[in-house]
Amino acid sequence: FTEDVEESVALAESAGFNVVQVLTANRDKPDSTLFIGKGKAEEINSVCTALNPQVVIFGHNITPVQERNLDKLFQRRIIDRTQLILDIFAQRVTTNEGILQVELAQQSHLATRLVRRWTHLERQRGGIGLRSGSGEKQIELDKRAISDKVAILKKRLAVIVKQRETQRKSRLRNNIATVSIVGYTNAGKSTLFNSLTKAKVYAEDRLFATLQTTSRHLFLSENHEIVLSDTVGFIRNLPHQLVAAFRATLEETVYANLLLHVVDVASTTKDRQIEDVNEVLSEIKAETIPQLVIYNKIDLVENITPRIVYDQMGEPQAVYISAEKMQGLDLLRQAIKEKLELITARGLIVRQELHYEPWKLK
Repeated sequence: FTEDVEESVALAESAGFNVVQVLTANRDKPDSTLFIGKGKAEEINSVCTALNPQVVIFGHNITPVQERNLDKLFQRRIIDRTQLILDIFAQRVTTNEGILQVELAQQSHLATRLVRRWTHLERQRGGIGLRSGSGEKQIELDKRAISDKVAILKKRLAVIVKQRETQRKSRLRNNIATVSIVGYTNAGKSTLFNSLTKAKVYAEDRLFATLQTTSRHLFLSENHEIVLSDTVGFIRNLPHQLVAAFRATLEETVYANLLLHVVDVASTTKDRQIEDVNEVLSEIKAETIPQLVIYNKIDLVENITPRIVYDQMGEPQAVYISAEKMQGLDLLRQAIKEKLELITARGLIVRQELHYEPWKLK
């Protein structure tokens, strides 16, 4: 399997599904009706008849019309990439904030699925008498209900945004630098966070093991304290609904003084994963924040030892470590301290309100 197929399988397994068959197809562009071609659709239908799966999962995003047609053809629940990731988040989330965020993402996604999706969305009869109008469509009622629900969720999340702003201003008054850990999902961010702070954040070798932001104070040296935050992992084609819903969580990244970009050095697609993470950072307006790349899991690769990589100006650019084996953590603390000192010398650590507009929910 290719890395993309393996990732799709890992997502399905993370959501609790037992993958019984994997089928692939090569097309220049998706079919507007079925996403896949008629021949591949017939092949999948034959597999469904033989294996009788509960769901058919697509490793790509499909349109509402394509989903409706596939659902009708296979007589199975159809799940695309966005819905799969939303399902994982819904299963894993534990905090009140996270529940609100996931519900907002689900409602926003559901709003796009109403078009011609269910047979009950016929026009309702309205008025009385021979000249009565045809009434309001059920789909319009459903859309209004979803819109009202989204508005309520956004108001509740806005309260959390204000709470985070208050906490952030308190840190700014104390002149404490903030450092956020970012990276592709399952790169080892939470393991690194636990190793540095002695916290007990849930960490497991699976996609999206951590969904909420956790912050801890960390002393790099006797007189050098920072606030370190662990964040939700990024992934290729991260659903826009999740990016929008998790704004309150991702604000910790937007307002950080330094980003620790954790990379799984053992992954064969690490270069593309770096690009994917930077793409999401750009989407949340965090692309200008200085980064220190952390090449993690060196214990899985031969002939790589803990070390700091400097540029020609003597500024640390990357650190090779193993968070699980506790290798290179002293070098990492040194690199973070040196990086922050250089950032401070350039006058880049100022009150972030001057640089970033508060990311308020619209």
